[in-house]
Amino acid sequence: MFDSIHEECGVFGIWEPHTSDVAKTTYLALYALQHRGQESCGIAVNDDGVITHYRDNGLVPDVFTAENLNKLGKGNIAVGHVRYSTTGGVNRANAQPLDIRHVKGNLALAHNGNLTNADELRNKYEMNGAIFHGTNDTEVIAYSITNARLRTPSIEKAIECSMHELKGAYSLVLMSATKLIAARDPNGFRPLCLGKTEDGAYVFASESCALDTINATLVRDLLPGEIVIVKGGEIISIKTHCGGKGSMCVFEFIYFARPDSEIEGVSVHHARIHAGELLAREHPVPADVVIGVPNSGLDAAMGYAKESGIPYAIGFIKNNYVGRSFIQPTQGQREDAVRVKLNVLRANIAGKRVIMVDDSIVRGTTSARIVKLLRDAGATEVHIRISSPPFVSPCYFGTDIDSTDKLIACRLDSCDKIAAEIGADTLGYLSVKSIHEMAQGAKIKFCDGCFTGVYPVAIPTSSIKNKFESKISDNR
Repeated sequence: MFDSIHEECGVFGIWEPHTSDVAKTTYLALYALQHRGQESCGIAVNDDGVITHYRDNGLVPDVFTAENLNKLGKGNIAVGHVRYSTTGGVNRANAQPLDIRHVKGNLALAHNGNLTNADELRNKYEMNGAIFHGTNDTEVIAYSITNARLRTPSIEKAIECSMHELKGAYSLVLMSATKLIAARDPNGFRPLCLGKTEDGAYVFASESCALDTINATLVRDLLPGEIVIVKGGEIISIKTHCGGKGSMCVFEFIYFARPDSEIEGVSVHHARIHAGELLAREHPVPADVVIGVPNSGLDAAMGYAKESGIPYAIGFIKNNYVGRSFIQPTQGQREDAVRVKLNVLRANIAGKRVIMVDDSIVRGTTSARIVKLLRDAGATEVHIRISSPPFVSPCYFGTDIDSTDKLIACRLDSCDKIAAEIGADTLGYLSVKSIHEMAQGAKIKFCDGCFTGVYPVAIPTSSIKNKFESKISDNR
């Protein structure tokens, strides 16, 4: 329904010192990570070397009914996944975790990110007889690891070898018969953290909000390039691929992560507030009220109001019960959908000059509809402020950015022209310089390729599996 950027998925893993209901714990953690992927989900449970799994398309509470959770049984290791597709379509075969059975043992693998050389590796393995069941690049990672396992003494050594040929973004959580393992690509494009519970369980998760849900304490983030193994209650770290400064996707702080998560030592909530403060310094404008677009625009709006001295107010009431099934095919129905999803709090808008803060503009269609809602509610002026720079390039590392011909900042060459198209009085974007300053104290550098066209690693010369085409629906 909305011009929104999506992230591919979220991962979770848990090792318990004794047999317990790890499926239920994983279910709760995936619920906390649901915002990272709403197309499919899955859980795999290890009980004394026997791996049982269930995965399907749909939201966590819909897929994992009490009956399906009970079928997974108990164990001491589990891996979970929520998915939004960038590479590979929406079908059950692409749901994760993958359950892998090979001559050296069984594995379950969950992946967050996107390989830039997936096609190359897939062709290589297909020419050697590999059969792929889905279209996502997680299967490529699985083949790489299992192929390396035939030549190495342990699964962690196989992962270490595979990382020499895997290019792009990947945060992995996998389990073997006796081990829970997590790995992060050398650039650290996607977040991955380690936590621990009071009863001695170790957990890995894409975001720390999942740890809070299961009452685990954040220990630290994995280093870019690090492999961490949990076996018998012991933690082992392999840092063969570490040493770089990293280049995590800055959009994790702008939009993807939940505000109650902490990533790379920084509160996401505080980073977004600071982004709003920087935005107010760069693009001040006289106004009566500052509002944010739910949900990721709210924190930045607070920061803008704090820095500018203009009062902050709630501008929209979001209907949380409208799902994707509400999306309708006609233009009139789409406009109705926006009104159902967001309702303007007229008492805070009527007769006022409004600054509306949002995290991004993709095509501009939704922004135009929201501006119209504000005008209809009596706003005398609408000034849009965006807590990120304009999108001008595709992403190759797991963020679903549309093709450049559909990005409004590529079609129109100035803020004035964009503002005119979406019906705003003025428009201001946060600068590239400021996005690198928003997460003060972060322990990693950031990738800003979608804003600059400059990437930290080599990129493919062509799109992968139509990755950048038609991913942001024309229904939005």
